[in-house]
Amino acid sequence: MKQKNQVIVLVVLVVVAALIWSFEWRQQTRSMQTASFIEDYKGLAVENPQIRWQELERAQKTEYKSNGRNPFSSIAPPTPAEVQKANDAKLQQSGPVLPPPPPPKPTTASLPPNLKYFGFGTVGKGTPRLAFFTDGEDTFIVTEGDTLLGRYRILKVGNTILEFQEISSGLPGTTPLDEQATPPSA
Repeated sequence: MKQKNQVIVLVVLVVVAALIWSFEWRQQTRSMQTASFIEDYKGLAVENPQIRWQELERAQKTEYKSNGRNPFSSIAPPTPAEVQKANDAKLQQSGPVLPPPPPPKPTTASLPPNLKYFGFGTVGKGTPRLAFFTDGEDTFIVTEGDTLLGRYRILKVGNTILEFQEISSGLPGTTPLDEQATPPSA
């Protein structure tokens, strides 16, 4: 009896599958709908669809030349005659216009003005000295040879002066001990 039930269930499933397959076969799929849309397409009316090589080469050889106008400004640029007249007037007033000399290169580095060196100390004998800094809110403790804020390498912690080097430029610098700068209170 058990085998007879299995055969009945199999026959019912085959009939259901056949019904679903026949139902789906009759309906139009999306790919068929797309194909009918493509069949109805009418192309643009172009007289000569060939590539015009001469016009393409002429366009490729064209160089852009700016007239000096700012496209984001509603003010028209001065004409070349106006520019020449203004240059002549400047030349008559003060002689030839020379560009300003470049600023001198700094020879020493300095810490930011908000950063104060307010003390030093040691942990034990034979250990490097510690330097204490404050920027008003935070306190930084840095040993000799370490970096401060990722920008300054502490070279020597003295009793009255701290020697450091700015890492990016390699410029040496010193800063005095500021006894009036106090660390932030906890």
